[in-house]
Amino acid sequence: MEFVTAGESHGPALTAIVSDVPAGIALDIDDINHDLARRQGGYGRGGRQVIETDRVQVLSGVRFSTTLGSPVTLQVVNDDHKNWTDRMPPAGERPEDLKRETHPRPGHADLVGMLKTGTDDARDILERSSARETTARVAAGGIAKAFLREMGVRVGSYVRRIGGACLDAKLEAQVRENPAAYWDAIAQSACYCPDPKTTQAMKDEVDAARKNGYSLGGEFTVIVTGLVEGLGSYTSGPERLTSKLGAALFSIPAMKGVEFGMGFRAASLPGNEVHDPIAYDAARGYYRTSNNAGGLEGGMTTGAPLIATVAMKPIPTMMAPLATVDTDTHETAAASKERSDTCAVPAASVVAEAEVAFVLADAYLDKFGHDCVHDILAARDAYLARLS
Repeated sequence: MEFVTAGESHGPALTAIVSDVPAGIALDIDDINHDLARRQGGYGRGGRQVIETDRVQVLSGVRFSTTLGSPVTLQVVNDDHKNWTDRMPPAGERPEDLKRETHPRPGHADLVGMLKTGTDDARDILERSSARETTARVAAGGIAKAFLREMGVRVGSYVRRIGGACLDAKLEAQVRENPAAYWDAIAQSACYCPDPKTTQAMKDEVDAARKNGYSLGGEFTVIVTGLVEGLGSYTSGPERLTSKLGAALFSIPAMKGVEFGMGFRAASLPGNEVHDPIAYDAARGYYRTSNNAGGLEGGMTTGAPLIATVAMKPIPTMMAPLATVDTDTHETAAASKERSDTCAVPAASVVAEAEVAFVLADAYLDKFGHDCVHDILAARDAYLARLS
């Protein structure tokens, strides 16, 4: 299962086409719209989210709320496009008096994109490199999540840090041990954090940054439960799930680091404090007595919860902009600014869920077949019976 997106931030719409979709997936459009609303939410979001109310339109591949086995086309209309028809038309000549973007933002794709493509208007770059594009990813991710639900798999996330406010380590260990007990608290938090006290500290950080005209980054964790053992491969580097998950998560704008399970802490500890002891029980089969590996060993799932933590940098657009260079005059100028978020870490966690879901859905299809959910479930059950 894979997808491709198209569309610009202020264009008419954002589109995703999902291919290699098995027949027979039960699809609830409300689930996709719920995730789109989560992507728009989270404390620290800016004025664009007031204008847009993202709702998905299914244009192909689904009949009577069930996938047909053909490509699924999804579209989300950009409500703000009506305010940009003079600057974002698909046809016609460029006006002589067009207001161009010539003050590229440090940390954004603006300048390098202009140099790469030879344009004199950064809008040609920023319209596509904008994180608005991730709307289509979340819509597409709804197909992968629906398939994983058929497999008994749950994909969720929580925010562990915004700026200097960070979730307590002991509480976080409990969340990772039993995420189901915290999903409701995460959903009720303005920052998608399982702890009310930490949520307030995060909001305070965002308020201070907004007051000063700056932006904030942070960290979030994706947790996946219900996975079978043996998804992925040890035989080829590109086929390892660690490779595929890392690539998918780094494809999200502004992501600067990914770790699985214990992650970078493992580098400072001896092996006896890092590796997860293996045990056996007649009812459970093989299992680990801890999950420092984050559910992955040798590029394959262990059956334990998959845990991936991602670090996000502050977004480049700031109301108190950094210095840049005007690409027309080469003189020092203030970087471009328009409606912007102060913090988009909670929103990014929802995008990451979609990316992880696609990698895992594809891993299930590689192992158990592609044609229809009924046959895939039968193949999975036969595999589990062999392991028992």
